[in-house]
Amino acid sequence: MPAIQINKEPVELYKILKFEGLASSGAEAKQMISSGLVLLNGIVELQKSKKIMAHDVLTIGPDNYQIIL
Repeated sequence: MPAIQINKEPVELYKILKFEGLASSGAEAKQMISSGLVLLNGIVELQKSKKIMAHDVLTIGPDNYQIIL
């Protein structure tokens, strides 16, 4: 499972998608989240500013990403 490293906790979900290149912009990241395309720890996450912590797992399509600090 690929890892996404964050420098501080917490980080807003849409920012992780944007800065890791999983979405081309903040607006696209927010749209992905509101469309139900992003899972946080196996559950659909609809909060764009959800606080993400180390050890969380993001799922986008078939790909899982482990958050590390």
